[in-house]
Amino acid sequence: MTAATIMITGAAGQLGFELQRTAPVGTRLLPVDIAELDLTDRSAVESFVSEHRPSVIINAAAYTAVDRAEDEPTKAEAVNAAAARNLAEFAKRHGARMIQLSTDFVFGGPTSRPWAPTDATQPESVYGRTKRDGELAVLETLGADALVIRTAWLYSVHGTNFVKTMLRLMRERESIGVVVDQIGTPTWAHPLAEVVWEAVARRDVSGCLHWTDAGVASWYDFAVAIQEEALEAGLLSRQIPIMPIATSDYPTPARRPAFSVLDKRDAIATLRVTPRHWRVCLRQMLHELKHA
Repeated sequence: MTAATIMITGAAGQLGFELQRTAPVGTRLLPVDIAELDLTDRSAVESFVSEHRPSVIINAAAYTAVDRAEDEPTKAEAVNAAAARNLAEFAKRHGARMIQLSTDFVFGGPTSRPWAPTDATQPESVYGRTKRDGELAVLETLGADALVIRTAWLYSVHGTNFVKTMLRLMRERESIGVVVDQIGTPTWAHPLAEVVWEAVARRDVSGCLHWTDAGVASWYDFAVAIQEEALEAGLLSRQIPIMPIATSDYPTPARRPAFSVLDKRDAIATLRVTPRHWRVCLRQMLHELKHA
């Protein structure tokens, strides 16, 4: 029996990298990034999907330059929304299922409880709006053959992310300031990839699920933990002061959600997976980074 072909877009990104590393044995992978396929080119996408006929498309591609998107809304829309719709339309034409990766940035406004998958979205940035539009396009096009998985604060040994940026700054500077009034959950891309593969194996799962590591933190808490764990792992040779600062002291073009903790209970129950605490995952990632 021929193995099903799983197409992974954004294959060169953090999650795309981990999806390839964690793929179940015998899985036939079709990883693509911009070098292989421009997802904003509708005819190219149609030709590619028609030729390869994947049974599942995991769309991990995104325009993720959150601040630059405020000045480049057309580019963000093309990648995050129009390209997602293109993939969904051709997936439907060829009977494929699609898993769309999305973000906590689809939410906004005051709250003090984790966001549920069924909560109304209220994006406060171009990035958040275009990712929300991509979600809607996929769900409306594919119905029961679509699954949206939202995540947050992603990092990995691969690519550019908050953890690696903090490590660099901690080596270069005598002190750093980190925002203390934005709350969420750091998420290692490795266990997220494993959860995506669980979802691939469950064709009956559709709609929207949330997944992050367990626990809650501010960016300041996350930075303090990075320094502590990196010192323990031998990735840093000295400790520097980390100062908590307010969002208002560090203005950015795009608004960030003040509270973006995601409610994972539906995913835990549906996929029968248990999240590990973000600090445990951070420790494991830094150990891997040390030996990379």
